[in-house]
Amino acid sequence: MRFRLTPRETSFYDMFAASADNIVTGSKLLMELLGADPATRTEISERMRAAEHAGDDATHAILHQLNSSFITPFDREDIYTLAGSLDDIMDYMEEAVDLVVLYNIEELPKGVEQQIEVLARAAELTAEAMPNLRTMSNLTEYWIEVNRLENQADQIHRKLLAHLFNGKYDAIEVLKLKQIVDVLEEAADAFEHVANTVETIAVKES
Repeated sequence: MRFRLTPRETSFYDMFAASADNIVTGSKLLMELLGADPATRTEISERMRAAEHAGDDATHAILHQLNSSFITPFDREDIYTLAGSLDDIMDYMEEAVDLVVLYNIEELPKGVEQQIEVLARAAELTAEAMPNLRTMSNLTEYWIEVNRLENQADQIHRKLLAHLFNGKYDAIEVLKLKQIVDVLEEAADAFEHVANTVETIAVKES
């Protein structure tokens, strides 16, 4: 571990933890959407939009702190990347919920629940990992597991695409559903980007 002779701004740790906790909130809203009656989805979408706005506020707070801090806990570029990747996750989850409502999807295809379960697990792991940035401890299992989950998400996504193109759905419905499952896959990719950034930070700090 490198020794530092200068103080470091520590509020970043709390802000990253708050951002990750908000992602858990978003993942729970995704889970709620699965079992919701179409008539109640608009209300869930509104709550997801509020969570996404809270995520934006958290990201802006991190970037403001970054721009006003002389000493940072780790590289400025990594702080910027981590904040942006966490924000991307919320953006994708909010987009998925919004599309379900806008397209008036009556029933999501089988397999979407598996996508969302993967995202929910990745959200929990990310929220558990963020406080450990303070000590750079107990992080290896986190990024290994998130990478495994992203590989699982890839497999689920491919199966969903095969299902959508099996002739059961009409062409317009395929386009709508494909956009939704693609956005959920983007969310899984964003979780992996967060994990990869954390790994990069840990290696630099070791």
